[in-house]
Amino acid sequence: MTSLAEPVVRHWDFPRGIASVALLVRFGAEHGVPLGGLLQGSDIDPALLADPVAEIEAHQELTVVRNLAARLPHAGVAVGRRYHATTFGVLGYAFLSAATLQDAITTALRYLDLSFAFTAPSAVIDGDRLVLALDAGALPGDVASFLAERDLAAIHTVVGELMTGAVPVLGVDFRHTPPEDLREHHEVFGVRPHFGADADQSVVDVAVLAEVLRLASPETTAACEEQCRALATRRRESPGVAQEVRRLLESSVRFQETMPVVARALGVSPRTLRRRLATSGTSYQALLDEVRAKRAVRLLSRGEMSVEAVADQLGFAEAASFIHAFRRWFGVTPSRYGRSRH
Repeated sequence: MTSLAEPVVRHWDFPRGIASVALLVRFGAEHGVPLGGLLQGSDIDPALLADPVAEIEAHQELTVVRNLAARLPHAGVAVGRRYHATTFGVLGYAFLSAATLQDAITTALRYLDLSFAFTAPSAVIDGDRLVLALDAGALPGDVASFLAERDLAAIHTVVGELMTGAVPVLGVDFRHTPPEDLREHHEVFGVRPHFGADADQSVVDVAVLAEVLRLASPETTAACEEQCRALATRRRESPGVAQEVRRLLESSVRFQETMPVVARALGVSPRTLRRRLATSGTSYQALLDEVRAKRAVRLLSRGEMSVEAVADQLGFAEAASFIHAFRRWFGVTPSRYGRSRH
């Protein structure tokens, strides 16, 4: 067996665009699931659904998936077939313009963290078969089967859009037990899946890899690759939440911004910001103290401002509060520190 390409990541915990959640919300609305019920616990501001460049954390989308699956447990395939190449933005246009299906699959694995996948995919050539397998082992049990069906149905839908004819499917396997109604499965995959299997996978004729895709365009592929590379680089190198908070605080004039204000600037709720900072081993107050302390040292080192003026610049209501904080930070009063510097 030969691996077609190695995925850039083997986990699902990467930032992602809002398009997938917007799709889930539309699907839910069509089936009587209210917006509030779908977004419950996700800390996603409904206004973000209309922002085409908004990004969220993977666990936020997973919460929406869990809310939908709790109400429509057998809708995984129905949801998955709603994902089109264009749903994936510039990555989807890279699929559409690829020369062959092999090129499209390689691109998908190379930029997997630009997708909405939760199941870790692999593409292996086994003789005359191409095995597209999904690993849902790292997912919570209550959503694993739903997401295995969603992700595999999405793959089949996109591949079907790339090719001229039907996808030559040899078989589809799922680990979970079968639902009562399999009509949607047959429409999407073209075959009746085998349930209770050892893997979540689709097997197709390997000859499909060499087929020239109907919308192939090397110029468009090159442009999309460049944009995918830039977007992936930004996401992969983006600073953590603590650094984002530091950056916002460092640009503050007098530190009047409360934590809810900073959270809103980052597009999250105060509770989410508090939780993410705790995961990073810090807190909003600790970061505020850190940035204030650095600015205090810089202002006092100039020797041009009184302690009262520095306290005002740092947003303290009175000098006494600043003196107390400075002593806690450095073990000396601001006045003594200033004299030692001059």
